[in-house]
Amino acid sequence: MELVMIGSLQVLLSGIIAGMIIFQAGVVAPALFKNLPAEQAGPFLRSVFPKLFGIAFLLGCVAFVLSFIDNGGAASKIVFLVTVVAMAICYLVIPATNSAKDSGEEGTFKKLHSLSVILTLIVLVLNVIWVFFS
Repeated sequence: MELVMIGSLQVLLSGIIAGMIIFQAGVVAPALFKNLPAEQAGPFLRSVFPKLFGIAFLLGCVAFVLSFIDNGGAASKIVFLVTVVAMAICYLVIPATNSAKDSGEEGTFKKLHSLSVILTLIVLVLNVIWVFFS
């Protein structure tokens, strides 16, 4: 595979990751909470967010491997490594987050939810910035 094509594929993967995050957090979640009671919106989001984190993790893995084939420099490796690690953490804390919410442990829920939000925002910002500076 040509190196230019690999670089373009990495940009595409970053765009997909960023687009998924923006769509999920900026469109889907707010629309659900605006139009459905929390008892209905919550279970739906519990089924969607693991998929978001899982797909972003897999796309990050592909981009990370490509960054070594392309030898695109440290920036791409760092962006995609952070993407992989952050999305893995977000995915792995879902059961604890759901459990804290279900058992009324608001403090624990807020901490875990905030962790997921912050990591997701970091992934979003890094992938958007990387696209424009790659």
